[in-house]
Amino acid sequence: MVANDNKLGGTLGSYAVDTLKAKNIAVIDDRSAYGQGVADEFVKGAKKKFPGVKIVGKEFTNPNATDFTAILTSIKAKKPDLIFFGGMDAVGGPMLKQMKALGIQARFMGGDGICTEALSRLAGDGLGEGNVTCAEAGGVKGPQEKVMADFQARYKKKYNADVQLYAPYVYDAVMVMATAMKNANSADPVKYLPELKKIKYQGVTGMIQFDPKGDIKDGALTLFTYKGGKKTKMDVIQ
Repeated sequence: MVANDNKLGGTLGSYAVDTLKAKNIAVIDDRSAYGQGVADEFVKGAKKKFPGVKIVGKEFTNPNATDFTAILTSIKAKKPDLIFFGGMDAVGGPMLKQMKALGIQARFMGGDGICTEALSRLAGDGLGEGNVTCAEAGGVKGPQEKVMADFQARYKKKYNADVQLYAPYVYDAVMVMATAMKNANSADPVKYLPELKKIKYQGVTGMIQFDPKGDIKDGALTLFTYKGGKKTKMDVIQ
């Protein structure tokens, strides 16, 4: 129901070179399935958009690491204008602190693993002002923003609670499944799965269709940065 990690990493790679104009990029990942995967897709996306981009360094850490002096010192010597980190905020935050201590001026980018409210606290004065770019899967823009806002208002009125991040996608998932069953006139997966594959459903989160692999078509990503220590929405891209 949302863009997968391949789309997340690839789109960030394209954005890094196309919008942020990065030409010399260093990549760090935490060797987890998520971190390594999103970092690899980032590199593919950057090179596809701009074959001349230079990956000046590729370094590795682990999800429990706290000292990044060695890898950051190595990266600093290569003078990147952007560092992409595949991993989580618990590592990304301290890494930003140490980047500042070492005088590294590069922009910092990552996926939804670092795109949290906690990053500001974890990074401290290493966060910078508008220096970090990150993305979450999902997001709406244009006329769909009103549809989403109406859904959130109805939910708040009924349950006296705010909608959580991916709840609208779960809501749409249930409605899409129900529609497929209705179209097939059956709750038997053998009968309704073919209907699910070819579905075209206008949901709270947008038009829902699937590609041949079962992934959402035109999955959206929401880009964020941090200003005044606050996570701030920049744009929704597809």
